[in-house]
Amino acid sequence: MTDFGFMQFASPWALALLVALPAWWLWRRRRKPAAIIFSRVRALTKGPRAGRAIARTLFLLRNLVLAGAVLALARPRSGVRAEDVTSEGINIVIAFDISSSMLAQDFQPQNRLEVAREKVKQFVNLRRSHRIAVVAFSGEALTQVPLTTDYLVVNQANGNLQPGQQEDGTAIGTAIATSANRLKDAPGASRVMVLLTDGVNNRGSIDPRTAARAAAAVGVRIYTIGVGTEGMAPVPVGRGLFGLRYEMRPVEIDDALLTEVARLTGGRYFRARDAAALERITHEIDRLERVPVQTRTYVRFTELYRWPLLLALVAFTVEMALAARRGPLPA
Repeated sequence: MTDFGFMQFASPWALALLVALPAWWLWRRRRKPAAIIFSRVRALTKGPRAGRAIARTLFLLRNLVLAGAVLALARPRSGVRAEDVTSEGINIVIAFDISSSMLAQDFQPQNRLEVAREKVKQFVNLRRSHRIAVVAFSGEALTQVPLTTDYLVVNQANGNLQPGQQEDGTAIGTAIATSANRLKDAPGASRVMVLLTDGVNNRGSIDPRTAARAAAAVGVRIYTIGVGTEGMAPVPVGRGLFGLRYEMRPVEIDDALLTEVARLTGGRYFRARDAAALERITHEIDRLERVPVQTRTYVRFTELYRWPLLLALVAFTVEMALAARRGPLPA
């Protein structure tokens, strides 16, 4: 557990010195008071109680000096307590299809790419101690972000994914191999790949099933997601005078291949026919993958000793000024 906004002392043993203050008060109270409080004769003309208010003020200031010095010596500081906690962390590579067909507009009012990026962002934002990487693929596969817990960087990379950044096509086997290579040396026992695609394997020299077996050999579990409706969908076929030109084309997703890839690694295949289904799928993957790991939070404390030290210095300065003007305070 991590607690925010508390204060502690780096050297709490120093607080024991505060016990000396009540002892000094008792000794001073039992001591026979001095006959003359101040050394100046002029004060005697004001009566036997002359200077007692100043004496009390000087006594209070001396207590502030001592208390402030002790508190500063104890080094008060604020921050976050660092403790070992048990959390659920896994290594995840999100393999994201950015082929041109991901611009198909069958998830109205958004296209497949926009919906997939939005749901992946929600999935990432639910993480706590998971390490996440992003691999983008079309005709080839490239790592966009290596495994990291910096989710801001992961979401920025996810938001920048666009078709046209690589040669077009769908190289599912290459994407699996690249993602598995990122996971094989990752710390911990849980290694997960989430592969989103809307097509069939038509590029790359690596067979997806062979890549899946290799991934399974290094402990990677693959969850495959087919993104797209069934039947016909408006798919971009080129550029026209007013932007992309769309034509109704049959939706081709190799369900059998994606099911086999998931089965070979102990994962599951999901078909996301709309945005709501894709959101349910990411929550289902989150439910399936829960592995306890030990993590530690390290804290940079803010030192607060300057404030009691400043109080002690101010009180000391005022005491010296009063003592110089009125005469010294008796011990």
